[in-house]
Amino acid sequence: MHNRKPIVGITPGDGNGIGYEVIIKSLADARILESFTPVIYGSSKIFGFYRKLVHNIEAMETYVISSARDAQPRRINIVNCLPENSFVEPGQPTPESSKAAMTSLEVAVRDIKEGAIDVLVTGPINKRAMASEGFGYTGHTEYLQNAFDVEEIAMFMVSDRLKVGVVTGHIPLREVPGKITEEKILAKLRLMQASLKRDFGVDEPKIAVLSLNPHGGDGGLLGDEEQQIILPAIRRADAEGILAYGPFSPDGYFGLGQYSRFDATLAMYHDQGLEPFKALAFEQGVNYTAGLPIVRTSPDHGTAFELAGRDEADPSSMMAAIYRAIDILRNREEYDRLLEDRMPERPADERERRGRRSQIA
Repeated sequence: MHNRKPIVGITPGDGNGIGYEVIIKSLADARILESFTPVIYGSSKIFGFYRKLVHNIEAMETYVISSARDAQPRRINIVNCLPENSFVEPGQPTPESSKAAMTSLEVAVRDIKEGAIDVLVTGPINKRAMASEGFGYTGHTEYLQNAFDVEEIAMFMVSDRLKVGVVTGHIPLREVPGKITEEKILAKLRLMQASLKRDFGVDEPKIAVLSLNPHGGDGGLLGDEEQQIILPAIRRADAEGILAYGPFSPDGYFGLGQYSRFDATLAMYHDQGLEPFKALAFEQGVNYTAGLPIVRTSPDHGTAFELAGRDEADPSSMMAAIYRAIDILRNREEYDRLLEDRMPERPADERERRGRRSQIA
């Protein structure tokens, strides 16, 4: 990809939400098209509908194509993969909008598997409405894990100032304690370390691990998962050369700004990690799926039905998702190129290197 601009595949998500609007606003400045070639999977008709609702934007040159392989540089390419009679009802999920979101995602995933696009940026969906239409997954992350047949992935919320992964994702809170295991924590730490190196260019990542219970369990008074599960997992990670620290009590960790001392943070469950992340980095926050063979990002907000069709949606997170995907792609290429340029290590050299890393930890 060194000799051409990256081709960025974008799915609008639920067409009755703010997906199309934030895409339109993100691509409004024609100069942006000098950096990458966008391919939107959806409907040119729906794109035109929302385009008319967005004010203070100059003419946008779109190009309707049947395949991403026909994408034209310096144009906003639209793969018309929805029925010609598609329509929108801004502000509420419908069976039609859920089915359209599913179709857009399926076509985009097919194209990235075939190499027609370089990265994938997904707009927000309504998980409940999608489930009602037979989606079968609790979100994009789980769908992509299955589509690429990957055993372990990590939801990784990233911004310039904060990166947060989670051990458990889209599951009921009451199920969280039973899903927290040494193996699960260790698997997420391995993924985060690998991603920080290859995707974000961090040579020796330092990862903080949060506690599950208030005040770190308070010596067992408020729970023993810290002593029985989390701390042993951190020690095992340390033995593998992963620079993991903790467990830290979340309130003090975020409240006192301790996160600034680490390259990333591993939270035990969804809201424990995403609530402080969105409070600290909402506008520039991006949801990245670590562990996939492809690069996928998304904005860190939802469908925001209450804003749909009102020209009030902020495109900052969508823009950040697009540029973060491109940055990760370039980081991966550079990392892989450097690996290829290195001489193969002898087994003894590899053991010695791991020993040094363990001492550092």
